[in-house]
Amino acid sequence: MNSTPFQLLACPLDGEPLNLAGSTWRCSAGHSFDVAKQGYVNLLPVQQKRSADPGDSKLMVAARQRFLEAGYYQPIAQAVSKHLISHAEAQPASSLFSCLDAGCGEGYYLRELSRAVSNSRPLSLLGLDISKWAVLSAARQDDKKSPLCRWVVGSNAHLPVQAKTLDSVLCMFGFPVHHEFARVLKPGGLLVQVEAGVGHLRELREVIYPTLKPDTTSEREVPEGFTQLHTESLNYQITLEGQALIGDLLTMTPHLYRASQEGRARAATLDELTLTVDAKLMVYERK
Repeated sequence: MNSTPFQLLACPLDGEPLNLAGSTWRCSAGHSFDVAKQGYVNLLPVQQKRSADPGDSKLMVAARQRFLEAGYYQPIAQAVSKHLISHAEAQPASSLFSCLDAGCGEGYYLRELSRAVSNSRPLSLLGLDISKWAVLSAARQDDKKSPLCRWVVGSNAHLPVQAKTLDSVLCMFGFPVHHEFARVLKPGGLLVQVEAGVGHLRELREVIYPTLKPDTTSEREVPEGFTQLHTESLNYQITLEGQALIGDLLTMTPHLYRASQEGRARAATLDELTLTVDAKLMVYERK
């Protein structure tokens, strides 16, 4: 791996550039943010929170980490990395290629990107999530002496990133805020967005819900400030064996809270489940 943590952060209170001195990030107005002992920095001020503990819970993060490490979404990670690497290779060879994962969870997709890229292509990585549990998990998996990435607790609605400093942004099954993505991307920068397709995890939904809403598809508008370069469907099947793994999948998704007690109980009786993974990948270029 040839990567370095992203440096061009901005103060979440006034938008001014942050500078790192020792273990503290500080802006010119004197706002300061300490790096936690686990290696991440919290740039989510209380006025940007909608709850005391926003984002995914500790339980959801742990379940997602186990599920992703088992490789079930690796084809998605490979497709994403392919587009990012192709864009990186079009840049000058000596320049750092910067990438933000906006809603990074426990850092799976950035780690897969770093494994896929050649050692000759230097990366500058930033993982951001509103869940402190997700960022804590990501930071704990990093090498403290030679970290892969800058891990930040923050909000997509108010990215603590200086304007026009990123070559690429990832948004994986998350909550895209396109005007913020447009602000932080360089002209010609890449946005790679992945969202669930209509058939995604249908077999699980058939177990936990009494009925399913009819499948509907609608043409997505290209976000303002972007040009659409590519779209593709990623569709394949996986088989989960064992109640623990099926439970992890349910726990890591919003279905855990949307399903009734009876639906969760039906899922808990399963020893095997074959599922459809249906994701839509969209690639946009910043105008």
